[in-house]
Amino acid sequence: MSANEELILKVKNVIDQIRPYLQADGGDVEFVDMTDDHVVNIRLLGMCGNCPHSRMTLKNGIEAAVVRAIPEIKSVESVMAE
Repeated sequence: MSANEELILKVKNVIDQIRPYLQADGGDVEFVDMTDDHVVNIRLLGMCGNCPHSRMTLKNGIEAAVVRAIPEIKSVESVMAE
C-alpha cells in the first residue's frame, strides 16, 4: 500500500468518526479525493449541502478534526455535488 493510500484510509476513518454528528443534524459528508499536495476534497450532503453554517462546519469541524488527526493534510475543501 502506498503512502497516499494509507493517508486516504486515515482520512476516511476520521470522516467516519465525524459522520454521526452530521447525520444527527440531517446532513452527511462524502470523501471525494485527495490531491498530490494533501488537500482533501469532500462533498457535504443532505442538510449540510445547503446549510448557512456549512463553511463553519467544514473548517472548524471537519478540517480541524482531520488535520489534528493527520498533520500531513494541508486542508479540507468542499466540492459541489455533481
